[in-house]
Amino acid sequence: MLLRYNYRVYPTPGQQQALAQAFGCARVVFNDALRARQEARAAGLPYISDGNLSKRVTAAKSTPERAWLGEVSSVVLQQALADLNTAYRNFFNSLSGKRKGRKLAPPRFRSRKDHRQAIRFTANARFKVLPNGRLRLPKVGDVEVRWSRGLPAEPTSVTVIKDAAGRYFASFVVAAPDATLPRSGSQVGIDLGLTHFAVRSDGAKVAAPRFLRTAARRLRKLQQSLSRKERGSNNRRKAVVKVARAHAKVADTRRDWLHKLSTIVVRDNQAIYVEDLCVAGLGRTRLAKSVHDAGWGMFTAMLEYKAARAGRTFGKVHRLFPSTRRCSACGRIGGKLPLNVRSWTCPCGSTHDRDVNAALNILAAGRADSNDRGAQIRPGPVPAPRGEAVTRRELAPTGG
Repeated sequence: MLLRYNYRVYPTPGQQQALAQAFGCARVVFNDALRARQEARAAGLPYISDGNLSKRVTAAKSTPERAWLGEVSSVVLQQALADLNTAYRNFFNSLSGKRKGRKLAPPRFRSRKDHRQAIRFTANARFKVLPNGRLRLPKVGDVEVRWSRGLPAEPTSVTVIKDAAGRYFASFVVAAPDATLPRSGSQVGIDLGLTHFAVRSDGAKVAAPRFLRTAARRLRKLQQSLSRKERGSNNRRKAVVKVARAHAKVADTRRDWLHKLSTIVVRDNQAIYVEDLCVAGLGRTRLAKSVHDAGWGMFTAMLEYKAARAGRTFGKVHRLFPSTRRCSACGRIGGKLPLNVRSWTCPCGSTHDRDVNAALNILAAGRADSNDRGAQIRPGPVPAPRGEAVTRRELAPTGG
């Protein structure tokens, strides 16, 4: 399994200037290639192939206008072209239906004002982790790395990233071996929510930390201070960095908490089942801020790859499955429940906690799908309302 290992790096002022030049050259090559394809399409010419774009970059180095492209590693420029080609393939596959999910837009030009700048070195660039712990990058130098843990294998590529807070990171791609855990006899269904971040089928509830809400007061003060600074001034640039660092701290804290929680869930359970929530849709409602603060998508992604590496079973229950309205004791499906209703009683006599009942139904749906583990579990049949259930065709309601 290919995994990413991220480490903080501390380049010297001279190395920061070299990295800034590499960021700029990669951005220019990406934009030049994108412009060439757009102009060819506007002129009715054939689509420019990947090989022809690579030849154009090589030829541009010999021109006075683009001679400075030769001052950075050629692998960085070729990887910028590879990113453009990948973006085009994803766009075309999205149009044709080969790529699942939301429709993708065509590639856009990169800006030097983007909050995140990145370049990638592959094995052809001959980057190297030195015995003294420094990372040797071609035409950049030996960069200091803060090793929080060792790499499990030799990396195949490294991406150097500068975020909005001005921090530098090295992201290594490593073919990590599977870390199979001893078998566990327990299985769990997890219902994700906002009142409680996660409710397990065994009744355990994990409180929602609400990292963004907790830091809202400090963020508001920093944002107010930023709004008072004159545009284009040095004080405004410093204030922008302060705001970015505050947001980065919130994101880092959330990611660390989700990693720890997902590791505990995978370690203690042989099978994990969650609901396939439409986070993008919920992010457009009045609960958008709380939904994005929760990090459901990140949590389920962590569960999925950690379960695959540990030899666990992971499955997603379809988002239309009536996990909340279905009685986990008799299977009867009731009417819709408002969000303020936290418990309800089924006609069979069972009283359910709303979230625990949903977790039990998610677990039952996951177990029912025993022949195809990890597939999208289809919702059960929902009985039609009484007004629509008829036995004589002439009595059926007609459309207007």
